[in-house]
Amino acid sequence: MLDPQDLYAWEPKGLAVAEMAMAQDSAGLVMLYHFDGYIDAGETGEQIVEQLLDGLPRQTVARFDTDRLIDYRARRPLLTFRRDRWTAYDAPRLELHLVQDATGAPFLLLSGPEPDVEWERFAAAVRQIVERLSVRLAVNFHGIPMGVPHTRPVGITPHGNRVDLMPGHGSVFDEAQVPGSAESLVEFRLAEAGHDVLGVAAHVPHYIARSPYPDAALTALEAITAATGLVLPGVARALRTEAHRTQVEIERQIGQGDDELISLVQGLENQYDAMAGSRTRGNLVAEPAQLPSADELGREFERFLAEREGDGG
Repeated sequence: MLDPQDLYAWEPKGLAVAEMAMAQDSAGLVMLYHFDGYIDAGETGEQIVEQLLDGLPRQTVARFDTDRLIDYRARRPLLTFRRDRWTAYDAPRLELHLVQDATGAPFLLLSGPEPDVEWERFAAAVRQIVERLSVRLAVNFHGIPMGVPHTRPVGITPHGNRVDLMPGHGSVFDEAQVPGSAESLVEFRLAEAGHDVLGVAAHVPHYIARSPYPDAALTALEAITAATGLVLPGVARALRTEAHRTQVEIERQIGQGDDELISLVQGLENQYDAMAGSRTRGNLVAEPAQLPSADELGREFERFLAEREGDGG
């Protein structure tokens, strides 16, 4: 493998600030990370990243070489044409930022487009960053499409080697093979190297998985703050406001929909309630409701990805 450090460059000023923050916090920094381009039902991770970058003080610590990592023909960056010339280029950015929460506590955020190539080298580069900056916990987050109704609380599936940080949340299946991602490989390689990692997957109703679903982003954010101790009330407040608007719009559209859609939601509600009731009795087998199989989950992921590619997403 070529030197992973050739994939990124430190920003001297940002690195100095990050190292100062690292020295002042003996416990180590938290690093959140999310990459666009893979499964992110309801734009769960994308909404969280957008709110963090737009609403909190931040400084760039490192930049990845997107010319090496991104296939522009697969995800073409936007160029702006005005009258008779090109006036702007929306260059992809895969960057590490040092961000401050509401109390001034620093944490790291790695975000941008998912690399198309050199995943192993990229994962090794992220590991170098984790070790250089003494990251105590790396947390990734996204949404997954599930057969659940929008009228019930958003579920969470934790993963990684620190699922103990999310008590009360278990997995709904034993094993599944799904299309891979750079985000998942980073988690796998970090855990393999002995670093603490936590993944937060929010369950998004499959019938609205291709639209922004702030309820899922809010639930994932609350799980992240509970696990890390970060204080992010402004971000939560913005997502909560959007979640209310979205629920009102969903109800309006369903109210104008056909009987088939209404029956679908009611069926999912019945299944959800049956599963929730059986959990309180400690017997999942006692109810007729069925969890999605590994094959069904894999097919749902693949269908979701195919729809995104068909839309140019």
